[in-house]
Amino acid sequence: MKAWKGLLWFGWNQALCCVFAVVIFASMAVTKVVTVPYIPRYDLILLLCILTQYLMVKYKLETVDELKVISLFHLIGLGLELFKVNMGSWAYLEPAWTKIAGAPLYSGFMYASVASYICQAWRRFDLQFFNWPRGWIVVTLAVLIYGNFFTHHYIYDFRYAIMAVLALVFYKTYVVFHVANIRLRQPILLSYVLIAFFIWVAENILTLLGAWTYPEQRATWQLVHWSKVTSWFLLVIISIMIVVQLKHVKYRIGRQTNRNPDIKIESD
Repeated sequence: MKAWKGLLWFGWNQALCCVFAVVIFASMAVTKVVTVPYIPRYDLILLLCILTQYLMVKYKLETVDELKVISLFHLIGLGLELFKVNMGSWAYLEPAWTKIAGAPLYSGFMYASVASYICQAWRRFDLQFFNWPRGWIVVTLAVLIYGNFFTHHYIYDFRYAIMAVLALVFYKTYVVFHVANIRLRQPILLSYVLIAFFIWVAENILTLLGAWTYPEQRATWQLVHWSKVTSWFLLVIISIMIVVQLKHVKYRIGRQTNRNPDIKIESD
């Protein structure tokens, strides 16, 4: 019976962590079949995302600090979108008032939803990271990963070399989380892979709903190539790296001001 209660608790809290992502999915699905007069679909989705963000903070599903992190991810994601769309990696085919260089502003919220999930999971599952790499290593890897998303269009794609380095750097790192009163642990590399896989599954659903379109999907929809899992794997790593490092900064400030920040990290 305790196992069932723990599973239900885990499922409920996972659902709460995914509220932002669920709203984006629901917005995509509903606006696919329901048209609101005078408002282009992408603009309506943007309005729904902004409203959701406001309500989540208002009703304390997210904190103000988490909102700051999520806003940062919105900007990082939007910058990547602007570049990729103009390189022809994918396209947003529908018209919108809030498009910049072919990328609708709502697209940044899709990256923000990943950050929202991480922040929510950190708080709800009381995440603790052990054997976390030193800050300069993390920052260097994050810059290399993000930079490779841009530079591989002009020079060699170093993603697999970077992934090999990540395996060496994080092979001893693990995360401890709590399900009800049960303390569990998981290698951080496995966490990266699992999150990336489920985002890839979500990506297939979103492209089916017309969120964006890859070149090979223009004639007819088809499954997103499995290689995209590696892209999401690297993007998830960047996301977690940034959140952890920001939490680390908060920890240092909190320790200096005798506050009790919500962070538990043990570095090498």
